[in-house]
Amino acid sequence: MIPADPKATLRFYLQSARDALLWKLEGLSEYDVRRPATPTGTNLLGLVKHAATVELGYLGEVFGRPPEEPLPWMADGADADADMWATADESRAYIVGVYRRAWAHADATIDALALDTVGKVPWWSEGRDEVTLHHAVIRVIADAQRHAGHADIVRELTDGAVGMREDNVGVPTGDAAEWEAYRERLEHAAREAGRRATSGQSR
Repeated sequence: MIPADPKATLRFYLQSARDALLWKLEGLSEYDVRRPATPTGTNLLGLVKHAATVELGYLGEVFGRPPEEPLPWMADGADADADMWATADESRAYIVGVYRRAWAHADATIDALALDTVGKVPWWSEGRDEVTLHHAVIRVIADAQRHAGHADIVRELTDGAVGMREDNVGVPTGDAAEWEAYRERLEHAAREAGRRATSGQSR
């Protein structure tokens, strides 16, 4: 059941994205949680690292509650994309730990402040840098859910594992042959649509 209280509802959707991101790491090797799966380098552990950074920013620093734990990848001189991948020296346990501590910090901010509390976003342009807690939480939810979707794709490409969450994968059951047949149907439809488009037969 989705709770009726506004804060509890926001926390419900935020936590579902958090849980999904960490679940996608389970059962994979150190290499597989880090390896770049797309031309732009998208990787599972990097998504978790980024999500932690976003929470600590928008639901911490923005409301005058910076984290006590320094984030080396956010220090002056760090690479612009340093929050999107884990170095060989940053263990999985360390990144996951940072993320869980970011949850606690963000949840404490949500609990302590009214949703109409206004904060300032240092990395937004001056004069347009104010945001309510309500807006900030929704922004973080949108970012986390977007990256949970990225994680779904990366995990499927890594070892074929799929699912929305552990207790409800949200994907029809089927063996490898059934999925291959389904994929072939989609491929055929795509090719036929392409053929019709180039021949002027599309409706």
